[in-house]
Amino acid sequence: MSELERIGVSLDRKLLGRFDKLIADQGYRNRSEALRDLIRRRLSEDELAQPSARAVAGIFLVYNHHLPGLVQKLTSLQHHHLLHIISSTHIHLDHDNCLELIIMKGRVRDIKQLADKMSSLRGVKLSRLNLMTAGE
Repeated sequence: MSELERIGVSLDRKLLGRFDKLIADQGYRNRSEALRDLIRRRLSEDELAQPSARAVAGIFLVYNHHLPGLVQKLTSLQHHHLLHIISSTHIHLDHDNCLELIIMKGRVRDIKQLADKMSSLRGVKLSRLNLMTAGE
Protein backbone atom coordinates (compact mmCIF):
# COMPACT_ATOMS: atom_id res chain seq x y z
CA MET A 1 0.00 0.00 0.00
CA SER A 2 1.23 3.52 -0.69
CA GLU A 3 2.30 5.89 2.03
CA LEU A 4 -0.49 7.79 3.69
CA GLU A 5 -0.23 11.53 4.11
CA ARG A 6 -2.34 13.42 6.61
CA ILE A 7 -3.97 16.69 5.62
CA GLY A 8 -6.16 19.20 7.41
CA VAL A 9 -9.39 20.52 5.96
CA SER A 10 -11.36 23.49 7.29
CA LEU A 11 -15.12 23.32 6.83
CA ASP A 12 -18.09 25.33 7.96
CA ARG A 13 -19.86 23.52 10.84
CA LYS A 14 -23.16 23.30 8.98
CA LEU A 15 -21.47 21.84 5.89
CA LEU A 16 -19.52 19.37 8.01
CA GLY A 17 -22.70 18.35 9.80
CA ARG A 18 -24.45 17.67 6.50
CA PHE A 19 -21.40 15.74 5.28
CA ASP A 20 -21.29 13.63 8.45
CA LYS A 21 -24.99 12.79 8.09
CA LEU A 22 -24.50 11.86 4.43
CA ILE A 23 -21.57 9.55 5.06
CA ALA A 24 -23.25 7.95 8.09
CA ASP A 25 -26.35 7.25 5.98
CA GLN A 26 -24.12 5.67 3.32
CA GLY A 27 -22.33 3.50 5.86
CA TYR A 28 -18.86 5.02 5.85
CA ARG A 29 -16.83 4.26 8.96
CA ASN A 30 -15.01 7.58 8.91
CA ARG A 31 -14.54 10.84 7.01
CA SER A 32 -11.26 9.75 5.45
CA GLU A 33 -12.89 6.86 3.57
CA ALA A 34 -15.65 9.14 2.30
CA LEU A 35 -13.20 11.86 1.22
CA ARG A 36 -11.02 9.32 -0.63
CA ASP A 37 -14.08 8.08 -2.53
CA LEU A 38 -15.16 11.63 -3.40
CA ILE A 39 -11.67 12.44 -4.67
CA ARG A 40 -11.50 9.23 -6.74
CA ARG A 41 -14.94 9.93 -8.22
CA ARG A 42 -13.97 13.48 -9.23
CA LEU A 43 -10.65 12.36 -10.74
CA SER A 44 -12.50 9.62 -12.62
CA GLU A 45 -14.97 12.17 -14.03
CA ASP A 46 -12.07 14.26 -15.35
CA GLU A 47 -10.47 11.19 -16.91
CA LEU A 48 -13.73 10.10 -18.57
CA ALA A 49 -14.04 13.54 -20.19
CA GLN A 50 -11.13 12.51 -22.44
CA PRO A 51 -12.43 10.57 -25.49
CA SER A 52 -9.27 8.43 -25.60
CA ALA A 53 -9.47 7.35 -21.94
CA ARG A 54 -9.89 3.64 -21.26
CA ALA A 55 -13.15 2.77 -19.56
CA VAL A 56 -15.62 0.06 -18.69
CA ALA A 57 -19.33 0.61 -19.13
CA GLY A 58 -22.76 -0.86 -18.85
CA ILE A 59 -25.51 0.11 -21.23
CA PHE A 60 -29.04 -0.67 -20.13
CA LEU A 61 -31.64 -0.94 -22.91
CA VAL A 62 -35.37 -1.43 -22.46
CA TYR A 63 -36.99 -2.38 -25.74
CA ASN A 64 -40.03 -3.94 -27.36
CA HIS A 65 -38.88 -7.39 -28.44
CA HIS A 66 -41.90 -7.77 -30.74
CA LEU A 67 -40.59 -5.11 -33.14
CA PRO A 68 -39.44 -6.97 -36.26
CA GLY A 69 -35.67 -7.01 -36.72
CA LEU A 70 -34.73 -5.17 -33.53
CA VAL A 71 -33.27 -8.16 -31.68
CA GLN A 72 -31.26 -9.09 -34.76
CA LYS A 73 -29.89 -5.54 -35.09
CA LEU A 74 -28.85 -5.45 -31.43
CA THR A 75 -27.18 -8.86 -31.76
CA SER A 76 -25.43 -7.82 -34.96
CA LEU A 77 -24.03 -4.66 -33.36
CA GLN A 78 -22.69 -6.74 -30.48
CA HIS A 79 -21.09 -9.29 -32.83
CA HIS A 80 -19.42 -6.55 -34.85
CA HIS A 81 -17.88 -5.07 -31.68
CA LEU A 82 -16.61 -8.21 -29.96
CA LEU A 83 -13.43 -6.47 -28.80
CA HIS A 84 -15.59 -4.03 -26.82
CA ILE A 85 -18.35 -6.33 -25.55
CA ILE A 86 -17.47 -8.29 -22.42
CA SER A 87 -20.88 -9.73 -21.60
CA SER A 88 -24.59 -9.25 -22.09
CA THR A 89 -27.63 -10.30 -20.12
CA HIS A 90 -31.16 -10.48 -21.45
CA ILE A 91 -34.09 -10.16 -19.04
CA HIS A 92 -37.79 -10.52 -19.86
CA LEU A 93 -39.62 -7.71 -18.06
CA ASP A 94 -43.14 -8.47 -19.25
CA HIS A 95 -44.97 -9.74 -22.34
CA ASP A 96 -43.70 -6.92 -24.55
CA ASN A 97 -40.55 -5.51 -22.95
CA CYS A 98 -37.03 -6.78 -22.40
CA LEU A 99 -34.02 -5.37 -20.62
CA GLU A 100 -30.60 -5.91 -22.13
CA LEU A 101 -27.53 -5.13 -20.06
CA ILE A 102 -24.37 -4.98 -22.16
CA ILE A 103 -20.99 -4.68 -20.44
CA MET A 104 -18.29 -3.03 -22.55
CA LYS A 105 -14.68 -1.98 -22.33
CA GLY A 106 -12.49 0.23 -24.49
CA ARG A 107 -11.97 3.90 -25.25
CA VAL A 108 -14.67 6.31 -24.07
CA ARG A 109 -15.25 7.52 -27.64
CA ASP A 110 -15.82 3.96 -28.96
CA ILE A 111 -18.09 2.98 -26.09
CA LYS A 112 -20.24 6.09 -26.53
CA GLN A 113 -20.53 5.55 -30.29
CA LEU A 114 -21.65 1.95 -29.83
CA ALA A 115 -24.09 2.92 -27.08
CA ASP A 116 -25.53 5.67 -29.30
CA LYS A 117 -26.03 3.21 -32.17
CA MET A 118 -27.93 0.82 -29.91
CA SER A 119 -29.96 3.54 -28.19
CA SER A 120 -31.11 5.07 -31.46
CA LEU A 121 -32.54 1.85 -32.88
CA ARG A 122 -36.28 1.95 -33.51
CA GLY A 123 -38.01 0.05 -30.70
CA VAL A 124 -35.51 0.92 -27.97
CA LYS A 125 -37.66 2.74 -25.42
CA LEU A 126 -35.10 3.67 -22.76
CA SER A 127 -31.35 3.54 -22.55
CA ARG A 128 -28.72 4.53 -20.04
CA LEU A 129 -24.97 4.39 -20.30
CA ASN A 130 -22.90 4.13 -17.12
CA LEU A 131 -19.18 4.78 -17.69
CA MET A 132 -16.37 4.16 -15.20
CA THR A 133 -12.62 4.36 -15.49
CA ALA A 134 -10.95 1.01 -15.97
CA GLY A 135 -9.10 1.39 -12.67
CA GLU A 136 -5.69 1.74 -14.27
